[in-house]
Amino acid sequence: MTVARALVLGGGGIAGIAWETGVLAGAAEAGLDPAQADFIVGTSAGAAVAAQVTSGHPPGYWLERQVDPALQNAEMSPPGMSVAVLWETLARMMEESAEPVELRLRIAAMALAADTVDEPARRVVVAGRLAGDTWPRQHMVIVAVDAYSGERHLFDAGSGVGLIDAVAASSAVPGVWPPVTIGSTRYVDGGVYSLTNADLAVGFDRVLVLAPIPDLDGQDGQTDGGETMVVSPDEESVAAFGADPLDPSVMAPSARAGLAQGRRSAGELVDFWRA
Repeated sequence: MTVARALVLGGGGIAGIAWETGVLAGAAEAGLDPAQADFIVGTSAGAAVAAQVTSGHPPGYWLERQVDPALQNAEMSPPGMSVAVLWETLARMMEESAEPVELRLRIAAMALAADTVDEPARRVVVAGRLAGDTWPRQHMVIVAVDAYSGERHLFDAGSGVGLIDAVAASSAVPGVWPPVTIGSTRYVDGGVYSLTNADLAVGFDRVLVLAPIPDLDGQDGQTDGGETMVVSPDEESVAAFGADPLDPSVMAPSARAGLAQGRRSAGELVDFWRA
């Protein structure tokens, strides 16, 4: 009997990209190949990792680009709202807005009004994280939120949008990075809808969720049917993230912590994936 597998990669900033890369590299040493997933969902940081694991390069290749200073991407330090202020702002908005669409629209309005870097400069950074602008052969969706409607939007190989722009849209952290213009619409971070968007993996027999930041709405395990394994940072990984997951200096420590966690849990991960 064929087992349908989905890989869900959640948001978590630069630390999240590094940690997810490390976990997958550690599991790959024991035989888990994330590129063999039948369906991949990438949100924010997870969008970059989704593009990386389907690029044809093995997880170890991307791990080296996280831990070797000579290979690391030229990341920006956030010039706009600090992460501490962002969390405070989002927490206040959540208290004041009971309706999900209203909340997303308020967050998007804040993002549209924020003074950040220009879109082309940010796009260069995102492009540097990827192997190119071509969508992979695997069935993969990248999640963003329409800043004008507040609705979730899914980019895939048939959307007519390049992979770089899709990943940039998915990782446009509100108030920190600029919303991404695609056609007549602007998009903000897919994590504004859900930090994992694990509900998109409905119908799959095995759903592996990497959640650098556990979803506030508890959606991580909501995949309806099948079996779901949610992997979140352990104590050492949380410590490696530090206070600011968008700080480029956390890249190597978070990747190494993820690698160690992936190696420790490799047997369990491989058994789940192959069952």
